[in-house]
Amino acid sequence: MSDTNKHDEKLAAAVIKLTQIIVFLVVVIIALVIALVKSAPASKPEVDLEAPVPDEYGNFTEAGKLEAKRVAQNTVQYWQAPDETSLNGLSQKESILYGKELIAHTSIYFGEKGKIFNSTNGMNCQNCHLDAGTKVFGNNYSAVASTYPKYRARSGGMENIYKRVNDCFERSLNGTALDTSSKEMQAIVNYIHWLGKDVPKNKKPEGSGFKDLAFLDRAADPDKGKNVYETKCQSCHQANGEGIMNGDRTAFTYPPLWGNKSYNDGAGLYRLSNFAKYVKYNMPLGASHSATQITDEEAWDVAAFVNSQKRPKKDIKHDWPSIAEKPFDHPFGPFDDGFSEKQHKFGPFKPIREKREIMRKANSKK
Repeated sequence: MSDTNKHDEKLAAAVIKLTQIIVFLVVVIIALVIALVKSAPASKPEVDLEAPVPDEYGNFTEAGKLEAKRVAQNTVQYWQAPDETSLNGLSQKESILYGKELIAHTSIYFGEKGKIFNSTNGMNCQNCHLDAGTKVFGNNYSAVASTYPKYRARSGGMENIYKRVNDCFERSLNGTALDTSSKEMQAIVNYIHWLGKDVPKNKKPEGSGFKDLAFLDRAADPDKGKNVYETKCQSCHQANGEGIMNGDRTAFTYPPLWGNKSYNDGAGLYRLSNFAKYVKYNMPLGASHSATQITDEEAWDVAAFVNSQKRPKKDIKHDWPSIAEKPFDHPFGPFDDGFSEKQHKFGPFKPIREKREIMRKANSKK
């Protein structure tokens, strides 16, 4: 074989070998491509993303929105007593401050050892009108100036603030009325007017009087109330309910809830609903409308217990001259709704309220 032929054969073999390598590499590359395609994650369809929108309080998360809503719903602008610095320059400043002193320390002036005269049972006005008549839902004076004079069903006529103050002296303090022209009466009335100076006429601000309390579906139980009293009230008001006096015996450190030195049966707190509301949102000491310490049932039951104890009597034969206007929990008959005196005192009150509403609507159509 010639040298040329041998050279051609070697070249052909090399070409074949190279072709095989190329084919092999192509196959490997194709296999790799297939493997990569199979292992790659499936593509997701495009989605239009909405930018998050904050709520009215600037919160983006649902938790933040809910909390902001809760806070907003619970934010109420309750009435606040005027700052005493606003008295500076007023001609009545001395009288107003004297009125506050009389409300806070009534017994010092009108109690058993009163500086002026002995006219009361020794309790202070602020035993019922807490913090000198300024506590939110503590039977405060915020709406007195704005709503008086007004018609009161208990007397069946128009009453002014002087009459209202003397009602407290004669009922809650179980004493005698003040001379309406006296320095003391004028001071008390001036103080009450000053407290309500920013309240529009005929308006009641948030936090005035007592906070509403739901009715029980049963009668209030004095026996259950006795247990509540012993557990949560007795340490201050004592087992005999007669309270604790200070060392000088000029005032009660803790007022009596029954007995000769307590409010009489013509007082507003002798109505079970008033006492239950007062206790629920103000007692035991340190409680408030936003930080209560007893349940609704405990409030009603302890009210029933306290108002079942002996206390001074008041001639109330002229109260509520219109029987139809008697409150659902006025405990003395006669009544025009068919419910007993006992139910009017202890409840359940819901049936009484419902029937009276039916009667009221029927009478309005006549």
